[in-house]
Amino acid sequence: MTETKKPYHHGDLREKLLSAATILIADGGVDNLSIRKLADKVGVSRTAPYHHFKDKNELLCAIAEQGFYQQDQIVRAISTQKTDLPAAELFEEYVLTYIRFANENSETYDLMYGRDIWKAGRPTKSLKAISKNCFKLWLEWITVLQTEGVFESNHPPLRIAQSSWAALHGLCRLFNDGVYINQDDVDEIAKTTVEILIKKTS
Repeated sequence: MTETKKPYHHGDLREKLLSAATILIADGGVDNLSIRKLADKVGVSRTAPYHHFKDKNELLCAIAEQGFYQQDQIVRAISTQKTDLPAAELFEEYVLTYIRFANENSETYDLMYGRDIWKAGRPTKSLKAISKNCFKLWLEWITVLQTEGVFESNHPPLRIAQSSWAALHGLCRLFNDGVYINQDDVDEIAKTTVEILIKKTS
């Protein structure tokens, strides 16, 4: 049977594909996503997505990139829009927002930091670049917070950034993997983690 071709949506097709792909993995994980299923969901021919993504791996990398971009926006928004908050409260606000982002976008978060891309897949150059920039932004902010007395001064900013990020990421993984099932505990656990990280200087 000859495939009936659907109209090719020019212009914003890439964004439509990314949005639909994100919904598909949110509903059923990475295994629920295929180029064919994506094309059917968006309503284009099954060859149209290949104009934007050469294969599923590249599509997954693009979804992860989008997640890192959103994460970057969180840091920038909190650090620039809530300047009236004391530095320690600003850090707590970020931690809570970060964890909520990871929890509400768990499948995207898994792609951003999981083995589907970084170990089993082939991370694209653009994904590597934005992920490194995301940590660079985190490091820059941690450095500023250290100068404001939120963190100890006897540790290099890089080590503080790495350790605090590892604690934050670990919490997200425990919540997303279902180890901590009670969502009512999420904020309290996050706040306790912040207190431990900045305890000596708070």
